Amino acid sequence: MILWFYSLNELNFEALMAVYEEGNVANGAERFPEESAIMQKRLAEQDFEDYLRQAFFRQPGTAYCVYMENDSYITAARVEPFDNGYLISGLETRPDCRRKGYGRKLMENLISACKRKGNLPLYSHVGQRNFASMQLHLQCGFRVFKDSARYLDGSVHSDSKTLIYE
Repeated sequence: MILWFYSLNELNFEALMAVYEEGNVANGAERFPEESAIMQKRLAEQDFEDYLRQAFFRQPGTAYCVYMENDSYITAARVEPFDNGYLISGLETRPDCRRKGYGRKLMENLISACKRKGNLPLYSHVGQRNFASMQLHLQCGFRVFKDSARYLDGSVHSDSKTLIYE
């Protein structure tokens, strides 16, 4: 089942963190090397929650799209206004659920919902070495738009590509 959330209070934050656990462990180790592994992860999760509360959900037109099965969040992505359309970011699938088509189900539903609402084009930034995500986007009808990515904070990264769905 695909669910759309328009505020942090609607989300089950613990279930969402299960989706992003791998990234939170890596981010925690990078940002808080002096802390224990458990504390690194907790601090990364707190940063994530602060970002959602203080920045993401304060922006008009944002939503979190989640694929849920058996009361568990399986895959998730953020959708937010970007240029003349919307940016899909933070697309992640729980490691134990990868390669089972869940990311594609989420992406196809997200695209359909945005088409119905007239929220096109859709953009996504994908790391040049993230072959699985690149393949998923291309299979869902995205194409490479730019060989770099301009993030919402204005920074430009040449290690990522900007994809577009029109």
